[in-house]
Amino acid sequence: MFLAYLTQLYGPIRDLSRLSNTIFAAAAGAERVIELLEERPSVVDRPSAVALSRVRGRVELRDVTFRYPGAERNALAGVSLCVQPGETVAVVGPSGAGKSTLARLLLRFDDPAAGSVRIDGHDLRELTLHSLRAHVGLLAQETLLPDVTVREAIAYGRPGASDAQLEAAARSAGAHEFVCALPDGYDTPVGQRGRRLSGGQRQRIAIARALLRETPVLVLDEPTTGLDAEAKAALLDPLARLVRGRTTIVISHDLEVIAWADRVVTLVEGRVVDVDRAATAAVAS
Repeated sequence: MFLAYLTQLYGPIRDLSRLSNTIFAAAAGAERVIELLEERPSVVDRPSAVALSRVRGRVELRDVTFRYPGAERNALAGVSLCVQPGETVAVVGPSGAGKSTLARLLLRFDDPAAGSVRIDGHDLRELTLHSLRAHVGLLAQETLLPDVTVREAIAYGRPGASDAQLEAAARSAGAHEFVCALPDGYDTPVGQRGRRLSGGQRQRIAIARALLRETPVLVLDEPTTGLDAEAKAALLDPLARLVRGRTTIVISHDLEVIAWADRVVTLVEGRVVDVDRAATAAVAS
C-alpha cells in the first residue's frame, strides 16, 4: 500500500515542479509588460491641442528637419513639400534616404526637430493625436493582425460598421472571395499576427480596413514589397481604388505603383533632390 500511494504522489509532484517553472516565466513576462505600461510616449497631446475636423487633405512639410536619437546625421534635412487635396505623390530614393521617416512624421509618431508638418494649414503638434490619426490612414509594408476574426480585423477601421459596409469594403479590396472560402467565412480567426493568411491576403484585409475608414489622407509605405508576382497583381486594382480621390503619399520602389503618382519626389540622404511631374509618364512607359 505504501508503494502504491508513493507512485500516486509522483504525478502531482512532477506537475507542481512544472507549475513553478510556469510561475517564474509568467512573473518574468509580467515584469516586461509592466515596464511597457510604465513607458511614457515621446509624443503626447499638448494641453491646448484641438480636434481636427472636416479635413480637405492638403498636406505640407515646411523646412522639416529630424534626427533619431544617437544618429550621426539627420534623417530629414530641410525638407519642404506640399501635396494638394486628392493628389498622389510618390516618394522614392535609396534605402536610408528618409522615406519612412517622412511617413512617421505625417502620422505624428515623432515630431520634427525643426520646421513643421501641416494638414489644411494646422501644425500637427497643435492637434489631438486621436483626431489626427482618424483622418490619416496608413498601409504599411507588413500587416500585423491580432488574433481576431476576419470580420473584427476589418471592422477595426470603423467600430460599429454594419455587415453590409464590411462586405462592401472587402469586395472593393478584392478580399470577399477568399474570405468566403475560409472555413467560417468572415468569422474565421486569422491567427496570431495573421499567420493563417498569406501575405497578399493580409494586405487585402488591410486595404479593406482602410477603405472602411475612408480617411481623406493616406500613407502607403511599400505596400507591395515582399509579395510574389501573383499576389502583387491581385493587389494592384484594390490599391488603385483605395487611393482614388484621396491625398496620398506613396513610398515605394515598385514602378507599377509609382506610375499612379501625379508627382515623383526623390529623397537622397534626407533631402529632396528632385520633384518631377514627367517622371510618372516615363515610369509608365
